[in-house]
Amino acid sequence: MANFWLWFTTGLTHILDINGYDHILYVSLLVFCFKSLQFKQLLILISAFTIGHTSTLALSTYNFIVIPQVYIEILISLSILITALINSLNSNKEPKSHLFIFGLTTVFGLIHGLGFSYLLKNMLGKEETIILPLLFFNLGLEIGQIIIVSVILIITIILINYLKIKYKTIKITISSCIALLAFYLVISRSLDLFN
Repeated sequence: MANFWLWFTTGLTHILDINGYDHILYVSLLVFCFKSLQFKQLLILISAFTIGHTSTLALSTYNFIVIPQVYIEILISLSILITALINSLNSNKEPKSHLFIFGLTTVFGLIHGLGFSYLLKNMLGKEETIILPLLFFNLGLEIGQIIIVSVILIITIILINYLKIKYKTIKITISSCIALLAFYLVISRSLDLFN
């Protein structure tokens, strides 16, 4: 039980840690990927992200995929920027099919999973079995992800129902602010390649 709690809380605090704000920003953007609040579609979208990052978290932890962290950090920033721009530019459009955004979110989940794996690999060291730590760590990540989405949803619902702010305004404002921050992250992390 002690091992469960160690790995679970590590995963939970990793995604909720303000120093890992890039993951928080990305998960927050997922709430605004549709024209209006669509809870069923959002659940599918979060599941697509989970499938993506769970896959590469496992593959990277087992060293089947090895990519330098600096490249992963740039790709994570790009995933945030692209999603924020899509949200901002498609605020009036409801696509006939959500397959594109589901597929893109799965791909971005693959990238974020590589980012999650660095902490896990550093902590595992030379443990003989990594299946349970990997499972417990990932479970912590998922609970953290649900917390982030829930907080964003609650704030959005309060803004809509009590302050009478339109969903479209909230979506464009948050997505645009995150796009600016993500653009800065892409530039600054790209400059790290030359240091």
